Amino acid sequence: MKDAYINGKIIDGTKEMQVKEEYAILVEQGKIKDVVLQEEADLTGYNVVNLKGNYIMPGLINMHVHLAGNGKPQKKQRDNAKLVNFLMSNPLTRAIAHNMVSGFAEMELLSGVTTIRTVGGIRDFDTRVRDEINCGKKRGPRILAGNEGISVPHGHMAGSVAIAAETIDDALLQVSKAKEQNVDLIKLMITGGVLDAKERGVPGELKMAPEMVKAVCDKAHELGFKVAAHVESSDGVRVALENGVDSIEHGAKLDDHMIKLFKENHAFLCTTLSPALPYALFDRSITNASEVEQFNGKVVFDGIIECAKQALENDIPIVLGNDVGCPWITQYDFWRELYYFHKYVGVSNAYAIYCATLQAARMAGIDDETGSIEVGKSADMIVMEENPLDDLLALRHIESVIMRGHRIDHPTNKINEQVKTELDKFL
Repeated sequence: MKDAYINGKIIDGTKEMQVKEEYAILVEQGKIKDVVLQEEADLTGYNVVNLKGNYIMPGLINMHVHLAGNGKPQKKQRDNAKLVNFLMSNPLTRAIAHNMVSGFAEMELLSGVTTIRTVGGIRDFDTRVRDEINCGKKRGPRILAGNEGISVPHGHMAGSVAIAAETIDDALLQVSKAKEQNVDLIKLMITGGVLDAKERGVPGELKMAPEMVKAVCDKAHELGFKVAAHVESSDGVRVALENGVDSIEHGAKLDDHMIKLFKENHAFLCTTLSPALPYALFDRSITNASEVEQFNGKVVFDGIIECAKQALENDIPIVLGNDVGCPWITQYDFWRELYYFHKYVGVSNAYAIYCATLQAARMAGIDDETGSIEVGKSADMIVMEENPLDDLLALRHIESVIMRGHRIDHPTNKINEQVKTELDKFL
């Protein structure tokens, strides 16, 4: 496996990224051996891949994924706990569910996402699919797997992609179980969400006691795990950071105390605009959302934007995730999150790409392995015709995906036309 990518326009994923031309990327055994001027490159023994002026950049890193969801719009709220119980009820349905999760992982890869971080899934499916991909049995991205999250009775996603811990001992038992499953991180559901709330203004209502948050974080850190937390209110952000959480997923308006905690804890923010946007901005005749859900969706959407802007102003690192699996959010549309980050938070295209490549890799602790086109790193790259530094819509049309050196030309996914039509109105 020796490939030389020539005649491409390189965007390397570093913070100061600019287009570099007349360089060759030499790949051996799945890793980048060199990035060298083409006229000086010795291509003897290499399979030469002529990019013909196309752009090549690091594969995207989606830091907030639920592999159990397809993002299909719903006419009414689904009982996710009941559905998961059915899927786990017999060997046949379990096999179907496992194949579904595997297929969704492959969708991520075919859309240009070469690394995902799962933050709530069905039982141990995420780690199983991760291991199947790593040993070559399945095709998919690099997976940092969280398996089931930890919630509380009647808490966010309890009974579906998170267990409902009634006591601190229950929560700690789940941490131990996660370790046995060889997870890569622990996920907490600290507040409610848009679809949990029954009244206006309470989508981020605190559900998990601070004492439970602290006990889980202490145990997880002792075992070497980082802790990610679903948080959709300022109160939730404060409780999470005061008790040791390493990443805030979603976010809400910050005060000086929270900003100080972010920095003291070396915590980061995972911005997720995609799932709140339909509830906040679509007409309710399209989303089938109630007036309360639309109101709360707008509260969360505005809170995430405000949190991201404050993080930028205070040098708090940001990564991106699209909370795939929520209604209207598919396994192949992560590029939209970069576009929304640019449009609503006001960052440059380059900075959006940086947050979804090298910065994400750094926050995930894998920047020595992936996240940029640099010597020694895994050859995780994507190729497109247009320049995403000029227009992030270029990421919608991927010509090739290279994962650990293996190239997939002209990757395709089946597109939900309703989702595409409605979401495209906000581009």
